[in-house]
Order: sequence, then C-alpha cells, then structure tokens
Amino acid sequence: MIKTDFLILGGGPAGLTLANSLVQKKASSVLVLEKENEAGGLCRSKDVDGWALDIGGGHFLDVRRPKVNEFLFRFMGQDEWDIFERDSRIVLDGDTVSHPLEANIWQLEPERRKEYLESIKNAGCNKGLPMPEKFVDWITWKLGERIAQDYMLPYNKKMFADELDELGTYWLDKLPNVSYEETLRSCDEHRAFGKQPGHARFYYPKRTGYGELWNRMADELGGRIRYNEAVVGLDAADRTVITESGTEIRANVIVTTVPWRSITKLDNVPDDIKDGIKNLKHSSIEVRYFDQRLDTDAQWLYCPSPSLAYHRILVRHNFCSGNGYWTETRKERTALFTTENEGGYRYMNEYAYPLNTIEKPGIVEALLGFMSKHGIYGLGRWGEHSHYNSDVVVDKAMDMAEKLV
Repeated sequence: MIKTDFLILGGGPAGLTLANSLVQKKASSVLVLEKENEAGGLCRSKDVDGWALDIGGGHFLDVRRPKVNEFLFRFMGQDEWDIFERDSRIVLDGDTVSHPLEANIWQLEPERRKEYLESIKNAGCNKGLPMPEKFVDWITWKLGERIAQDYMLPYNKKMFADELDELGTYWLDKLPNVSYEETLRSCDEHRAFGKQPGHARFYYPKRTGYGELWNRMADELGGRIRYNEAVVGLDAADRTVITESGTEIRANVIVTTVPWRSITKLDNVPDDIKDGIKNLKHSSIEVRYFDQRLDTDAQWLYCPSPSLAYHRILVRHNFCSGNGYWTETRKERTALFTTENEGGYRYMNEYAYPLNTIEKPGIVEALLGFMSKHGIYGLGRWGEHSHYNSDVVVDKAMDMAEKLV
C-alpha cells in the first residue's frame, strides 16, 4: 500500500498543471499516475519525418489568458514560442471561405452570397421564433437553412456523431456569435465582424511540437510521476485506487483527469452513478499524416463534405517546422479512405472528444457531487467530461490547487 496526500490520475495538461501548482505551493506529498510511458495526454507530440506531429490533433496555446501563459512560460520560456494570427478556412463545394462562415460570406461569388444572406435573414432567431431544443433544429434556427445544410450539420456529424439530435444545445455558446447585422456589415466592408472563435491569436513552439511543453512540466515533477500505471479500480469509501500492475494507492485527496469510463471497477459507488458513467459518450479520432505540402496559407481547413473521410486538416508547414499536414477523422469514418495505405503515420485517440449529449449535465452533476463528498474530484476535459481546450484546463487546475492547499 502506497500512501500520499494528493493523488492525481492522468498526466495530461490538467494533471501536470495541478501537480506542479501543488508542489509550488509546498503541498506535502503529490503523486501522478500516467498510463502511457510519457506525459502530455492529448497534447503529446511524436517525431514524424524528423519533425514534430501532434498526435492528439490541433492543440495550441491561446493568447487570451495571461495568468495561464505566465504559468506555462516558467517551464518553456516565451522566447521559445512563435505567435500567429489564426488563419482557418472552410472548404465548401469548390469555394474556400474564412472561418467563421457567417462573418465571411462576402468572400463568395455574388449570387451565392445573396443566397446565404437571404437564408440567414430568414433564420428562426432573426424571425423571433422560439429557440428549439433539438440540436439539428437549433443549428438551422441560429444560422439559417443554407449554412446548416452546407456546413454545420455535415461537419458536426463527421466530427461527433451520426445522430446529432443525441447532442444537447447547452454547449453551443462555444460557436462564434455573428449577428445578421454584422454579416451585412462584413459584406459591405469586406472584413469580418462579430465574436471571433477561440485561438484567433495563438502561440506555438518554434522548434518542437506542443508536446514539449508538457514533457518539461513532467520532468519538473521528477519521481512524483509514475508512468505505465493505468488505473483500473477506485474505492470511493477509503479513497484507494488499484492500477493494472496491482499497485494499491490510498490518498487523502484524489483528482481524476482520466475518463471515468476507463476506470472499470468502482467500489462503494451507487448503481445510479455507475449507470450514469456508462451513459457518458465520447468520440474517437484518428490523426493521419501526409508527407506533402498544400497550396494554402491556412493553418486549419474545415472539410464538411461527406465524401471526404476526414473533417479537418492541420497544415503543419504553416505553423511549425517541417513539411506535410495531418488529418483528423472520426474512428467510424476511417474506412472511407480510398486505400489502406493512404497517408503515412497514423494514431488513434480512443478518447478524443466528450460528447455533449442531452443527459450529460445531469450525469456529471450527480457524479461529481457524490465523489466530492468522498474527497474525490474531477478535473479537465475527461474529469468533467467537457470539451475544454488546454488553456482552459490549465486555468481550472490552477484554481483547484488554490482551493486544495
């Protein structure tokens, strides 16, 4: 039996930030368990063709959280980062339009632009119609029939789930918010107006992949992080976990940043909580590398066409060292690649995106409420089953450290 004050499950951005914050605050004993042989979680990088490739897809450091960036620059100095103006575009039936679409339809040909404007004008939100509860209806109500059918619905179906109405609408505030008036103004002045998406400006390391940051944070922990230790059991009553290797660890406080569904044995946990965990859904995403340059200045390309297996392209040579690009494809769609050998290196992320299903908020509230009474807390994308970016989980981990010490 190993005993520690703070036990952190998972060595991704959330777990590494929490552990380092606790150590900096002179917490007594801290231990991190990581199932892989390296740290970083979804933000890991691999050496592919002599350059870094981020195996979890597109992860970048947003500039908008000074507290977060100041903390992270302690591990990897600001002089080791480049700063970029985000250039992301949508490949739309032969046209390429800047993202978000509703702020940039002025880039379309006049006739098509007119059709989109008319569709947005007649959207339910602009007609004073009540907001729908179903995901598909909400998208059409908010953006109009044309943007819904040409872009948003096929893209979300490719990225998240075939049955979009399983998703709730409570999380859609993540979308850029561009009013009809701002769309008209953008068409008049030929520039975007309205709330822009996250990562409008972002940092990326000059000479390495994003994973280098998290490797350095793990190195700072030294012996406080143990690799190849997958957690398979959790006893809520006495705050004990069991790893796949048979190691048993008891803690005063446990913080999990790993998917709750990955912990296969839960003791002293009510059946309704266990059933809720089983109903938490996620999507699995494959990253696939292509050793060729694309004729574009964009870093992101969104690809809603159902005929393409992938939903997004990250153009590596436009934001970091090296050639080539990589695609992101939902697991169920990888069979749509034309040949088995299409592309080079590939990596499947079993846990990529938590799905914001209709019942998720109630499940997570009950789960975290029960666990917190036993000194067990969820943190980050998987501990809270929420689609957070890395800068958000760092911010939340720093706040949690303040509360725990």
